[in-house]
Amino acid sequence: MTTSDVPNLDALLRHFADLRDGIHGGSVSRPDKEEHFRTAARLLDPYARQALGELNDELLLGQGVIDASGVQRADDRSLFHAWTLWWDEQSAADIPPVTLYAHYGASFHHPHLRGATVSEWPLNVFDDAQAAAELPTLRAIAAADLHNLVFERDFRIVPATMAGATGLPAHQH
Repeated sequence: MTTSDVPNLDALLRHFADLRDGIHGGSVSRPDKEEHFRTAARLLDPYARQALGELNDELLLGQGVIDASGVQRADDRSLFHAWTLWWDEQSAADIPPVTLYAHYGASFHHPHLRGATVSEWPLNVFDDAQAAAELPTLRAIAAADLHNLVFERDFRIVPATMAGATGLPAHQH
């Protein structure tokens, strides 16, 4: 299997190659990388809204409100774009909304995504179909773990990055 069969691993390998090569999207300068971030936020917008909309429709019975901040600059000079899903019970409980958060920290080499509170995922699997349905979640958790390990150390812990892989599908190398 090539990485092109697993798109989220292609993205992760591009991420590690950027660290190795000192670039992001072919850019070296902070202003150029910030422009890439602005483009990425625009490209992510319909998908972030879709993911939150599906959650709203299915689990909140359409009672939620989706907001998007647009790209903003924080006091520390970082950039961010947040998509949030608010609803009455969440607001009354004084807890954060469901959040998809794209950010480009002032001292970061490149941008990242995160949630407001994500750290645990429930495991309620009782048959093969339920197990198969968890594959996207398992992929995301595994990729996030590897990313966090790189964040704790550096990209050199990933053999494919050190072997010169670019994160492009094999047919595009």
